[in-house]
Amino acid sequence: MSDRTFHKSSYSTSGSHCVEVSEGLDTLVRDTQNRDKGTLSFPASEWCALLGASRGP
Repeated sequence: MSDRTFHKSSYSTSGSHCVEVSEGLDTLVRDTQNRDKGTLSFPASEWCALLGASRGP
């Protein structure tokens, strides 16, 4: 996974509750404070649906 580029979520504050994402054919999500603990993987279509739903109408 070292070839993936992660960026901090724009919804994360400067506090300790942050996530990073790496978007592509699949979207990887990891905890900024525990990067070595692994990632969650979502198909791009599911990630887009989640973002769309979170933005509301």
